[in-house]
Amino acid sequence: MSLLRSSRCLMKETLSMPEVQDIFLSSFADYGSNHRVNSIAQKAAQAIMACRTAALGGHRDLCPDCGYERNSYNSCKNRHCPKCQTLKKEQWIGKRCEDVLDVHHFHAVFTFPSVLNQIVMQNLTALYRVLFKAAADTIKELAADPNYLGFVPGFTSILHTWGQNLSFHPHIHMVITGWRGDDP
Repeated sequence: MSLLRSSRCLMKETLSMPEVQDIFLSSFADYGSNHRVNSIAQKAAQAIMACRTAALGGHRDLCPDCGYERNSYNSCKNRHCPKCQTLKKEQWIGKRCEDVLDVHHFHAVFTFPSVLNQIVMQNLTALYRVLFKAAADTIKELAADPNYLGFVPGFTSILHTWGQNLSFHPHIHMVITGWRGDDP
């Protein structure tokens, strides 16, 4: 039994907002019967659907302040699961904020043409490397040109593999410094 303690017991509060898991549970079987789902996506979907359900086992939480108890189900720990990765994501963002210089930044996005998606899906590692290298080389070359920035900036690159409509859309977001260290 795990113990939870706070100045006021929040264990009794529940929210009933729809979650990604609800969408998968209601739609994934139908989607999978009408679309090709690769093994990586299939595994992630199964993990998300089982996350924090009896399928993964569980334990009891106890509030030592008020004595309230509840069942808590174990998480899937899949890196694609929004339930499992929220804390890690927030911690990662916090650490990146510590790394960012207090200067003006630019945001750029690099992607493959959608007609190449099938080829990309069959060669993920190699083509993600190509995309990262092409994006980095492009920024370095353009930024070094005096007509643009006139120096090689610092940047952080982040790969996203899905678009807002949940379709396969590999793209890289880059945060690029817009200031040179010897500028006043």
